[in-house]
Amino acid sequence: MGKKVLVIGQGGREHALVWKLAQSPRVEKIYAAPGNPGIAKLAECIAISAGDVEQLLQFARDNNIDLTVVGPEAPLMDGIVDRFQQAGLKIFGPTARAAELEGSKVFTKNLLKKYGIPTAEFEVFDEIELARNYARFFTDQGKKVVIKVDGLAAGKGVIVANDWEEASQAIDSMLKEKSFGSAGNKIIVEECLIGQEVSFFAISDGENIVSLVSAQDHKQVFDNDGGPNTGGMGAYINPPVFTAEVKDQVINQIIRPVIEAMRKEGRFYQGVLFAGLMLTDAGPKVLEFNARFGDPETQAIMPALKGDLYTLFETAVNGELKDYEVAINEGASICVVLASKGYPGAYDKGKVIRGLEDVSRDTVIFHAGTVEKDDQLLTNGGRVLAVVVQGANMAEAINKVYNEVKKIHFNGMHFRTDIGRKALKR
Repeated sequence: MGKKVLVIGQGGREHALVWKLAQSPRVEKIYAAPGNPGIAKLAECIAISAGDVEQLLQFARDNNIDLTVVGPEAPLMDGIVDRFQQAGLKIFGPTARAAELEGSKVFTKNLLKKYGIPTAEFEVFDEIELARNYARFFTDQGKKVVIKVDGLAAGKGVIVANDWEEASQAIDSMLKEKSFGSAGNKIIVEECLIGQEVSFFAISDGENIVSLVSAQDHKQVFDNDGGPNTGGMGAYINPPVFTAEVKDQVINQIIRPVIEAMRKEGRFYQGVLFAGLMLTDAGPKVLEFNARFGDPETQAIMPALKGDLYTLFETAVNGELKDYEVAINEGASICVVLASKGYPGAYDKGKVIRGLEDVSRDTVIFHAGTVEKDDQLLTNGGRVLAVVVQGANMAEAINKVYNEVKKIHFNGMHFRTDIGRKALKR
């Protein structure tokens, strides 16, 4: 009897997870809550929001779901894993206490300090003047300083201040004006690390880890890292800067120690651990952790991943990852995000999407912000589609992906033209 899987979420990351799970010979049926038009070609979409924990639990019970996979972070913080585990249902993801690695930057920084895991110098504040004084310690040396809110802020709660004035404004905005609400009741002021930023993904069963792959995201909306931050305009895997030596350092100095630290703290971490790292001259240091797969990194990772994703997730949930190995296809995998005009600010919806039937058979299109209406596919979000290709090397992959992007059209379509170029420069 084949397995039934429930994937929670509706974006490009969830489409990529469903796409890979659908290739498992062990999986008979996939449900997605709530899903999107791309996911609907592979799974049955159900009208339950990702945040409705009780309805999702009831659905999983009623439909004898063998494994639930959580895409976004909010349900994890809300304790969906705890509720499913209490009901005796298998679910891939960390509990609410373990997900605090993402939910509270203050918790994470204090944990890293306690266990000697490399990160930026920092202090935690809830008083404006004390925070300003500490920021001045860096700016008086001509250094940039980073101001972060403690809680979740949709990727926008981090400000890199170039000087004292910018730092002071950021501190006022967070602590005095409450621009991020209760997420900014406490803030972190820390040194600005210099180097290359890289993401690294590993799977943990609470004790053992399996390393997946490194990736480089492109956050800013315009070419050459210009303009405001977005949810991510594209990504590629295996950046050249992430050498075998760096990988060993990351696994042995960061990933294994943090999983062990969480176990010692009684916060057994099971699921995917997404480490945001800065590769400095002094070695890799932690910028942040996320308790779920990244978006758009997942869209670049899944087509490159060999083996059965269902079995990997099930093995992690069962606590049996010891000696488990995952293989990645050789070559390059790259994802370019097609966004609506105006994103990450105000943007229009309802633009007709054309050209998807013209892309090559080995190109994968993941839907992020789309909707079907009157037999037409329309834009319905800031990030609309992700175009993913693989190549023998990065130059080939870049050339291929932009040839495919040219075939797709919707009014106001915007994308970066330099995804992956950092890899060629190195």
